[in-house]
Amino acid sequence: MMEKSANPGEALPGLFASALEYLVDTGQRSVLFLDVMRRRGEQYREHMAETVPHVLNYEIELIADGRSLERPVNYGLVRVTPPAGVEIDPTRRPFVVIDPRAGHGPGIGGFKADSEIGVAMKAGHPCYFIGFMPEPMPGQTIGDIARAEGTFLEKVIALHPDADGKPCVIGNCQAGWAVMILASLRPELFGPLIIAGAPLSYWAGVRGKYPMRYSGGLFGGSWLTALTSDLGGGKFDGAWLVQNFENMNPSNTLWSKQYNVYSKVDTEADRYLEFERWWGGHVNLNAEEIQFIVDELFVGNNLAAGRIKTSDGEVVDLRKIRSPIVVFCSKGDNITPPQQALNWILDLYRDVDEIRYYGQTIVYTVHETVGHLGIFVSGGVAKKEHAEFSSNIDLIDVLPPGLYEATFEAKSGDTVRADLAGGSWIMRCEQRTIDDLRAMGGNSPEDERRFAAAKRVSEINLANYRNFVQPWVRAIAPPQMAEWMRKLHPLRVGYEVFGRDTSAMKALATEAETVRESRTPAAKDNPFLKAQETVSESIVNMLDKWRDTQEALSESLFLSIYGSPALQAAVGIDPNANPSPRPEMSEKHRKLLDARIAELKAKIGSGGLRECGIRALLYVGMARGMVDERGLEALRRMRRDDAASRMSLSEFKTLVREQFFMLLLDQEASLAAIPRMLPQEMDQRHAVFAAIREVLSVGGGGVSGETAKRLDRVAQLFGVSGDAEDSGGSSFSPQAKAS
Repeated sequence: MMEKSANPGEALPGLFASALEYLVDTGQRSVLFLDVMRRRGEQYREHMAETVPHVLNYEIELIADGRSLERPVNYGLVRVTPPAGVEIDPTRRPFVVIDPRAGHGPGIGGFKADSEIGVAMKAGHPCYFIGFMPEPMPGQTIGDIARAEGTFLEKVIALHPDADGKPCVIGNCQAGWAVMILASLRPELFGPLIIAGAPLSYWAGVRGKYPMRYSGGLFGGSWLTALTSDLGGGKFDGAWLVQNFENMNPSNTLWSKQYNVYSKVDTEADRYLEFERWWGGHVNLNAEEIQFIVDELFVGNNLAAGRIKTSDGEVVDLRKIRSPIVVFCSKGDNITPPQQALNWILDLYRDVDEIRYYGQTIVYTVHETVGHLGIFVSGGVAKKEHAEFSSNIDLIDVLPPGLYEATFEAKSGDTVRADLAGGSWIMRCEQRTIDDLRAMGGNSPEDERRFAAAKRVSEINLANYRNFVQPWVRAIAPPQMAEWMRKLHPLRVGYEVFGRDTSAMKALATEAETVRESRTPAAKDNPFLKAQETVSESIVNMLDKWRDTQEALSESLFLSIYGSPALQAAVGIDPNANPSPRPEMSEKHRKLLDARIAELKAKIGSGGLRECGIRALLYVGMARGMVDERGLEALRRMRRDDAASRMSLSEFKTLVREQFFMLLLDQEASLAAIPRMLPQEMDQRHAVFAAIREVLSVGGGGVSGETAKRLDRVAQLFGVSGDAEDSGGSSFSPQAKAS
């Protein structure tokens, strides 16, 4: 090495060789990259020529066509055919996945083998998918779609009369809030809901992050949405929604996405084309649909506040949902950050007790890093969070009412009773409070008034547009203009320009084939490749700084403009009022609640061994503040092996909830009643107590502290205190089955 540094001229031939190697490599990569763009354009044209373009990775069977309904919609219900080697258990509850209609076509929930649909089928569940066609039916509205999806769920329920529970429905992104609306109107149709990346409280957020929530105010409200729909001949081009997503990450849009393919063209082309098939499948919405979405949700934030009404006057109240709600969000999601996914809970409930008063079970989990699309398409997320939700949906369905956070622990050789956990992770549902959600951050009252002012400005601007501008726009915008606007949208042009069957594209395909045959990539340590990476990183850093500057400016402008006391006074915002008051419990619900409380108190002394066992288990388990999936699996095996009980999952859920509420209403009276409810046969008492101990022990961590004290008290109530340390029986013994 000393000799080389003493005579730098000797290194020149090596440098020239590296330069020549790099020039050959970059020339070949350029041809192959352009060919990937050609294939992307060709794929786009073929995809959009399909009658129902989708990206599902499974065979499907049409069950119901929404176009044939009384109020036709461009939605349909299909049954997903399980791939070879996957066995479906017809007694397990079906899963129904609904994809977002947010500018793209359907199928992202079943995009890969490791997907929401894939992991649900691996867990043995029949799977269905609700998708849509690119063009809306004339006059269809959000309400029409909700009614159609209700009809689809009725068909799924009818197809599975022996299923152990109502369908589990997964709503991705915008489909999430649509599912929540329907579940509040038709709660009888739903099993557990999994709401993934869905913005339910759109104003929510923290300063310095997630600037998309300011967009409506900075554009003056939803009048621009109405203008775009009018220029589109009564339709809103979904490509504009996709463009909004693209604008949020300019370094990826303008550079990284394409550069990644260019720099790794030998390995990344297929993955890139697979994703672009979905990303470029733009769909349209009726003007009425997009106006509802922007006015009621994005700008108005009316969903959680209970200010949305159906066409027949029924108020949409999310507190009417009776199924467990699983909310999946991520800190890395700049489309639906955790505050927008979860703050509807703060908007509706004062504390956890109020959640319980409404009989609701809410489970949430917050990923640390995954982005918005990763929630639906990431294989790692599917194998972990979605796989655990699918495997343990019965656990979630029988949880006592309250607020929980789902946490996941990897299985290892030291995991206690690992055989009771089906996947690679152990899922626990840990009790949380409203304060845990507040700790994630949110708006101050002053910020809420800013958003309320932006909402009022939007209403004024939209009214002025409709009164003074809309008639002229509609008069001068012929249908041909709308079609040309869609064709000339920048996103579509990017696909179309390379997708045409021209002589230039044919020559490019031929040249690319030649290059593949003689491909000579540069060595990984080539200095010019390293320089290329350095330049790329500089471009990304520059674009990221530009984005950060734009976001900071947009936040500053929004806060300044809509924080103006003069503007707020002009649009009627009371500086002393809460712009987002929490909906009060209705008198009707309060009367029902009082009647239910009286009924449960009267039943505290009713029941037998089964009620005593569940009541005692809940009492001891409350000390832990969490439920482990292994404990539920132990209970599920007991129920399965107990042929005499014939208790369905629904009946078991009702039993658990009743005993839980009795303990909440009067714990001492509920415990004092146990000895009187127990049978005289000590063998049965021993067996149930052994079952309680087994369920508690399989969760790991041992039985100690307050849990041990409560277990000892239960032993005394059961009259088996002498067996508290070694109760002998097993929950899987014949004696336990007899219980």
